[in-house]
Amino acid sequence: MKQVENFGRVAVLMGGYAAERDISLKSGMAVYDSLIRSGINAIAVDVKKSVLDALRGQDFDSAINVLHGRGGEDGVVQAVLETLNIPYTGSGVLASALSMDKLRTKLCWQGAKLPTPKWYVLQTEQDVERCAQTLNFPVIVKPAEEGSSLGMSRAENKQELLLAWQEAAKYQCDVYAEAWVTGQEYTVGILAGKALPVIRLETPHVFYDFDAKYRANTTQYHCPAGLTVEQESELAALALRACEIIGVSGWSRVDVFIDEQGHRQLIEVNTVPGMTDHSLVPMAAKHAGMSFDELVLRILATSQRND
Repeated sequence: MKQVENFGRVAVLMGGYAAERDISLKSGMAVYDSLIRSGINAIAVDVKKSVLDALRGQDFDSAINVLHGRGGEDGVVQAVLETLNIPYTGSGVLASALSMDKLRTKLCWQGAKLPTPKWYVLQTEQDVERCAQTLNFPVIVKPAEEGSSLGMSRAENKQELLLAWQEAAKYQCDVYAEAWVTGQEYTVGILAGKALPVIRLETPHVFYDFDAKYRANTTQYHCPAGLTVEQESELAALALRACEIIGVSGWSRVDVFIDEQGHRQLIEVNTVPGMTDHSLVPMAAKHAGMSFDELVLRILATSQRND
């Protein structure tokens, strides 16, 4: 990894215009404060509508991207930074775009014969009946291009499915219902091509929703995750393969279930995971013996992959 002084002037991109703006600002300031503690010449950049406007008139040697959601994780800011020839953290344009779209991610995994729950795309009211016949109940309904569980809800019957679809459609992207997985939920942080310790999530909520992620004190995070060494190794290998298929690089977080039959089910990949005090990648790094400041420096170092 480069010496601190060799990183030069670093833009910490945060905020954005997606529904996750507030979370991004919190993550971004945590990263910015960490870089300052480490002696990095970091500049906090609040991206509102246009990353070009936010960067105009400033010189940066690299950028650490902490923009969550659309405009930050979907290839848009990555394309701008490549055009400006500014090295940046995380995945490139294609992998970012694919990962942000959960439907296309699942199609890629399906093509590679990786396990992911069955799903059904909801476009019209007529799809509610077809979905019920295809997946049965319960299902979880998701907007394909949102993070932090925004717009997600569980449906137990056709009426709830209709209402869930209408709610998710407010996010103005594709909506799909996914077969409900009964089992244990895990997350695997990835940093520079290696898996961090697996975390098992436990919440009294119906699922790991926005409140459970960012507000509740009842969510439990288990690390070690309670798996055997072999099981944890297999889960880590699956997460790494899931990233490889989509072209994810730098750092990320893969969410996966192990169902009651012991089958692993891939859910999604986050290419700009949260960095708040409730976030999972810092938690996993801590269990690997890595401080938050060391983690941030290692993430920053991934911006230099093309040098």
